[in-house]
Amino acid sequence: MILTTFSSVKAETEESQSYEALAALLENDALRAQLIQDLRTLATPPEEAAIDASGDNVSLARQIANQTQFIAEELVSQVISGVDALNSLTDEGSSIDWATIILSVLNLGYVILATLLSFFILRRLLIPLFRMADGWTTRSSVFAPLLVRLFAVVFAAVADLFAVGLAWVAGYGVALLLVGELGGMDSTQSLFLNAFLLIEAFKAIVRMVFSSRFDGLRLLPMCAETSAYWNTWIARLSGFIGYGMLLLVPVINFHLTPVLGRFVSLLIMLVAFTYAFAIIMQNKARVSSQIKARAEEADFAFTTVLLNMLARSWHVISIAYFAGLLLVTVIRPEDALPIMLQASLQTLIAVGSGLFISALLTQIISRQIRIPEETKLRFPALEARLNGFIPTSLKIIRLVIMLIVMALILDAWGLFNLNTWLASSSGTRFVSMMLSVALILIISKLLWIAFASWVEHRLNPNTGSGEPSAREKTLLTLFRNAVMISLTVLTAMITLAELGINIGPLIAGAGVIGLAIGFGAQTLVKDVITGVFIQLENAINTGDVVTADGITGTAENLTIRSLGLRDRFGTYHLIPFSSITSVSNYMRGFGYHVGEYGVAYREDTDEVIARLREAFDELMTDSDMQAVIMDELEVQGITEFGDNAVNIRVRIKTLPGSQWGVGRAYNRLVKRHLDAAGVEIPFPHLTVYFGQNKDGSAPPAPINIVKMPSSQQRSLNSDVDADKARTNTDVRGDYEEPDN
Repeated sequence: MILTTFSSVKAETEESQSYEALAALLENDALRAQLIQDLRTLATPPEEAAIDASGDNVSLARQIANQTQFIAEELVSQVISGVDALNSLTDEGSSIDWATIILSVLNLGYVILATLLSFFILRRLLIPLFRMADGWTTRSSVFAPLLVRLFAVVFAAVADLFAVGLAWVAGYGVALLLVGELGGMDSTQSLFLNAFLLIEAFKAIVRMVFSSRFDGLRLLPMCAETSAYWNTWIARLSGFIGYGMLLLVPVINFHLTPVLGRFVSLLIMLVAFTYAFAIIMQNKARVSSQIKARAEEADFAFTTVLLNMLARSWHVISIAYFAGLLLVTVIRPEDALPIMLQASLQTLIAVGSGLFISALLTQIISRQIRIPEETKLRFPALEARLNGFIPTSLKIIRLVIMLIVMALILDAWGLFNLNTWLASSSGTRFVSMMLSVALILIISKLLWIAFASWVEHRLNPNTGSGEPSAREKTLLTLFRNAVMISLTVLTAMITLAELGINIGPLIAGAGVIGLAIGFGAQTLVKDVITGVFIQLENAINTGDVVTADGITGTAENLTIRSLGLRDRFGTYHLIPFSSITSVSNYMRGFGYHVGEYGVAYREDTDEVIARLREAFDELMTDSDMQAVIMDELEVQGITEFGDNAVNIRVRIKTLPGSQWGVGRAYNRLVKRHLDAAGVEIPFPHLTVYFGQNKDGSAPPAPINIVKMPSSQQRSLNSDVDADKARTNTDVRGDYEEPDN
C-alpha cells in the first residue's frame, strides 16, 4: 500500500516534471550535448547492440570490467552534470521563480509542523497502551512465551502504525483546509505527507525489533541501552535517506532541474554510505562479541553455527547493503529508492518471518513429547521414537526455511527471480520432486514407527495378550529386522527414482555385485541359509538355554546369520550359524535333574534310597518347587561300584528351564537327610590300613620309636641354625636371607 501511494504521487507530478526537465536540458549547453550523444547511442543498429550485449563471446572478467567502467563513467558524469547545474542556478537567464519556491517551502513547513505535532501527541496518548502490551509478556505463564511476545509486539506495532496513519490524515487535513487555497494542496506537501507515511511506517517496523522503552515489546534479545542506540541510528539514517530521496530530490527536480536532483541524490546516498560505514566499523567488535555470546547460550548446534557465521560476517552484509544502495543510485537514479525500499522490506519480512518460525520450532524441539500413561504402558518405546523423529523432522524443516529465506533475499535484490523459476518447468519439477521425497520419507518413517510399536506391543507382557512365548519373541524380532531392512531398501529405491536417478542399472548392478559377493562370501551365505533352517525347525528361540558350538548359555540375540549366547560367567559369545553342527536345547517340553549320590560300601543302599525319597518329599512341601516338578521321584538304582563309593541315581522331571534350580534345592536336602541318618558320603582321603579281623575289627598297630643318634641330632640342629635369617647391620630392622 505504501509503495502504491508513493507511485501514485510520483505519477501525478511526472508530466509536469518531464516538461520542466526537457526545458532545462535544452537551456544548458553541456546537457544538450550529452543528450545528443545519448540519442546517437540509441541510434546504434540492433545487430551491433546485440553483439555487444551478448555475453556468450565475452569473458566474465571482461563483463565485470565493462560494468565497472560504466559505473565509474556514470558516477563522474553525474558529478560533472551536477556541478554544471549548480553553476547554472546563478545565471542571469535562469527561469527559476525563487518567490514561488520560498512560498512553497513556507507552506510545506506549516504542514510538516502540524503533521509532526499530531504524531507526537498521538504517540504520547498510546504510551498506556504500549505499557499494557508490555505487561502481557511478563504474565505469559499459560501460553507459549514466544507467541505471547509476538502478539504483544504485533499489537503495539499496529497501534504505532495507526498513529502514523492518523498523523498522515491530520497533515492532509491541514494542507487542504488551512494552508494555501481551500480544498487544494501543493504537490510538495503531498510529497512530504507520503514520504512521512512511508518513513514513519518503516520506523514503526524498526521499533518492533529495537523497542527501547519497553523490554517486552522488543523482538531481539538485547538490553535497553543497546536497543536505544540502534533504534536511534537506524531511525536517523532512514529519515535522512527517506526524506532526502522522497522529498528533497523531487522538489529539486520540480522547481530547479532534474540533473541537480540526480546530483543531490548521489550526495545523499554517498553521505549515508559514509555514515553507515563509520557506525558499522565502530561497532564491529562489540556486536560480534554479543552475537557470539548468544551463540554460546544456544541449545542447538544449528543455532550456534548460524550465530557464529553471523558474528563473523554481519558487518560485511551491512556494508554490502549500503554499498548496493549507493550503486543502484548511480545506475538507476530515477527509481533507486523504490527498488531499494521494496528489496529491503522483502528482505526484512523474509528474515523476520524466518527467525520467528525458527524460534518457534526451536521451542517445540526443546520440549519433549508426552504420551498418556496408558498408551506408554502399551507401547513403551513409542514416546522415545516420537521424540527422536519429530525433533529431527523439525530441524530439517528449519533448514528448508533458511533456504527459502535465502531464496527470497536473492529474489528481492534481483539476483534470482523466484517467481519466474517457480513458474518454469524446472522449478515446478524441483518443488514437486522435493515434496514427493519428503512425503515418501515421512510415510516410511511413520510406517516404521507404527510397525515397531506393534511389535513391542506384542512383546510387552503388560498388555492384554500376556507374556509372549519364546517362539513368538524370536520370530517377531527377526520379522522386525527383516521389515526394517526391506523398508529401508524400498524407501531408498523410491527416493532415488523420484530424484530422477534411473534405478534399473542400479538394480542390475546390485544383482551382479550380489552374485560376485555370493561367490566370494560363501560362508556368509551359509550362515544365512543355516539360520533360516534353524528358525524353520524351531531349534532356538530367544531366552532358550542351549549348547551350540561347544558353548552353553542363554540365547540373547538371534539374527539371520548369527547367534548371541551369554554363558554362566557373563561372557557374550557371537556364533555364526555356519559353525554350528548341532544344537542342544534344554528348553523343549520338559527337563530332568539327574543326580548320582555315592555312599560308602558299608551302607545299606535300601536305607539310602529311603532317605533320598524323604528328601524329595520335603522338597515337594515347597510350593515353588511343587509348581515346576512334573512327576514323582524316579529312582533308577545302583549304577556303579566305584573305587570308594556305591553310586545311586535318581531323576526328577521338571518344567523346561527349572531343572537346575530344582537340582540345587534337592541336593541341599539330600545332604541334610544323609547326615541325619549317619550315612557316610565318601570323599577322597588317605587311609593307613593295618589289616582287619573277620568280624571287621582292626588289630592294634605295632609302632616302634627309634632314638636318633647324637651326631645326627647335632648335624640337624646346625642345619636349622644355618637356615635362620641373620641381622643386617647396615639397615636397621632389616634381615638378610642366608646364602645358599
